Amino acid sequence: MERSSTTSGRSKRERPSHVEQRKRRRIVTVKSEIHVHEKRYEVSSSKSRLGSSSSTSIDDGQRGKRRKRRSKTKIVDGHRKWVFSPYDCSRYKDRVVIVSYNILGVENALKHPYLYTQVRPQFLNWDWRKKLICKELNHYRPSILCFQAIDRFSDLADILQKDGFKGVFKVRTGKANDGCAVFWKEELFTLLHQESIEFQKFGLRDNVAQLCVLKMNNSHSDPYRCASSQISPNTPSRIILVGNIHVLFNPNRGDIKLGQVRLLLERAHAISREWGNIPVVIAGDLNSLPQSSIYQFLASSSLDILLHDRRKISGQIENEIGTRPLKTQLKDAYSYQVSISRPLAYRWSEEELRLAAGCHGVTQLQHHLKLCSAYTGIPGSYHTRDNCGEPLATSYHSKFMGTVDYIWHSQELIPVGIVESLPVDILRETRGLPSEGCCTWLQDHKSQICT
Repeated sequence: MERSSTTSGRSKRERPSHVEQRKRRRIVTVKSEIHVHEKRYEVSSSKSRLGSSSSTSIDDGQRGKRRKRRSKTKIVDGHRKWVFSPYDCSRYKDRVVIVSYNILGVENALKHPYLYTQVRPQFLNWDWRKKLICKELNHYRPSILCFQAIDRFSDLADILQKDGFKGVFKVRTGKANDGCAVFWKEELFTLLHQESIEFQKFGLRDNVAQLCVLKMNNSHSDPYRCASSQISPNTPSRIILVGNIHVLFNPNRGDIKLGQVRLLLERAHAISREWGNIPVVIAGDLNSLPQSSIYQFLASSSLDILLHDRRKISGQIENEIGTRPLKTQLKDAYSYQVSISRPLAYRWSEEELRLAAGCHGVTQLQHHLKLCSAYTGIPGSYHTRDNCGEPLATSYHSKFMGTVDYIWHSQELIPVGIVESLPVDILRETRGLPSEGCCTWLQDHKSQICT
């Protein structure tokens, strides 16, 4: 009997050891899960997770299934984070949330299926996307919306009208049915003036741009608003000019791309002066990278055309997937700085110079708007930003990953915050946008939201 008792005692002592082993396995599993969620900005309390795992007896298969369900739910319900200015902006009263969004026109997706070979067909379905676009936008409580590549204006207008928005649409010239659209919250703004630019009239292809003069109806500072662009108290009026553009894609026609940007800036400056030097916002898909000559022109107000290669003036060829291993904009910045430190004269034909500069014999461009990019005004993480301060990527499909979407503003407007971009490694996991996962991955571009 003593032996039996001893054997029984050993058995009882061995059981806690087995339980401890199971606990340790749970701890390792939970820590791994937390590590994954940290990459997605969705870290849960490790302490609470460890506590629940030690108090619950579930087999490994059930835990794995539950863990997957939790992870998927968090991604589906999650939103990109707001990042705020480190400066005190409390003295600014008028608050505006501005969104720029290339929403991937239905016909564009159908005409270029090779760009979305990794995308499941249901994620390109417009009836599915249009509702989630509005759901995403409502989360950020926008004041002004600037859309590009929109070919279902009436569909969005009907939905957005229920949320108090009114908008204007300008379709591209030629055979295309997509264009640009500007929406504004009616209770916040009154449209005083609107006009559009048909670039075809200037020999600059079928792209279009919009210019809208909006007046704030009353002080609409909202303590519940997440973030906003704020107008400086030195601004003489509560009127702003909003420009919206979708620049030509063709990377080889830098002369036309530069001409479109130049023409928009010239007209924006003229309208601003007509209305008493009102502040300006320029939003859109510029089809140009932050290290490009076109970006340099916007930021520095001047550009010597002959120092740049027409075929590389937008930087797009450098970032095409498949032509070379994709490098981040952070690395590309160095090569760009080297190139401008060694001036070279490139050959431009007279016609190309005329299209870019607007007249014969001009090689030096200059605009009179002092513009800043909204995202560069708010510090961000190296996981999501390049050394210019721009997102590492706002567009991603099978042939391209990079930043081409922007919100620029004149100095009278003070950025308070932005909605942060997604890290490149998270984008790569999707293998191309649109994608299943988060409600903000609805198009091959990500919305730019300036605060």
